[in-house]
Amino acid sequence: MSGNYIKYLLLALITVSSIEAQALIDCRVVTGGISECNPYGKRLHHVKKVSYELDRQKLIIVKNLPVPKKAFVKVISVEDMIEKYVHIEAPIRFVGSDSDTLQVEVLNETVEKKIDITGLSPKIPALPIEIEDEPNYGNYCVASGDVLSKLAKKFGLSVKDLAQMNEMTPKSTLRIGKKLKLPLEQARIDVLASGCYTVQERDTLISIAHKFGLSAKAIVKFNNIKDATRVRTGKVLKLPFPYVLAELEYKRKRLEKEARRAKLDIKAFGKHSLRVTATAYTSHRAQTDATPFLAAWNNRLRPGVKSIAVSRDMLTRYGMRNGTKVRIAGLRGYYRVRDKMNKRYKKRIDIYMGLDRRRALRWGRRSVVIYW
Repeated sequence: MSGNYIKYLLLALITVSSIEAQALIDCRVVTGGISECNPYGKRLHHVKKVSYELDRQKLIIVKNLPVPKKAFVKVISVEDMIEKYVHIEAPIRFVGSDSDTLQVEVLNETVEKKIDITGLSPKIPALPIEIEDEPNYGNYCVASGDVLSKLAKKFGLSVKDLAQMNEMTPKSTLRIGKKLKLPLEQARIDVLASGCYTVQERDTLISIAHKFGLSAKAIVKFNNIKDATRVRTGKVLKLPFPYVLAELEYKRKRLEKEARRAKLDIKAFGKHSLRVTATAYTSHRAQTDATPFLAAWNNRLRPGVKSIAVSRDMLTRYGMRNGTKVRIAGLRGYYRVRDKMNKRYKKRIDIYMGLDRRRALRWGRRSVVIYW
């Protein structure tokens, strides 16, 4: 009997507590099936009130505050919220399909909506096709001494590419004056070929060096520039390209070799040396007289003979005479004194070049050392 009484008592307590819980359920623990909740939960009824005194220790008073009035908040289900506040649009992947009915599944419920998709498939503009720009080709005119390997190195190309570009083979010979096609701008080709650059407006030494892959310090040193902070527009700069430096090094070594050879010639030939001005002449009446092949001392000249004419002071002051054997620095072989020049010339020689007027013009006027 006592056991049944305890069971009924526990059942009554559980029923009362469940009713009270439903009446005062906290909004923070809303679960399914609840349409209202109390924003003032039961746990807010038991609070602590803290009061302070100036000269006393802190005193904590525990006090039950009055229960607030019932204020229930309506709970909206997720389904109601979606139907009322969420606007469902057609997925993009359905646009343009043959079906005009889209199935939208929300919270395990299928909502059928009839959507008129007529005209919803706009014409997609064709994407622009990127066409690689053809390289800007320029031309180079072949000069004397040019070969494919030398030109390829000068313009930063391979011999094979340069030959294929111009429908040639790597072993083809170049004709002077032939125009070669290069995948570079014409202005850049001209600079690389000549080794000189004309300063443009807004150019700086750094920008010029960066444009041609050089060092600004190298340009300053190569052109003996004193003020490197400014460069005048229109000034022609010599650029120290590798091939330019190689050519200068070759000339320097050649001059040193000639100087060494000249010193050896002094020891091996003659006791005198003198620097003179050397010109050239031919057997034409415009350059001599009415007898172009007849020289002083009645010497007979003919093309191919190595002879020179000397100024009068070379005979009276420096001891030369008819038939003196002479070496000229930079020229091979020995020359003979066979003619005399006009009285107005001093320290001069005139090299006989037969009938080759072009060779005489190329020689021009030079300062050379002679030995005898």
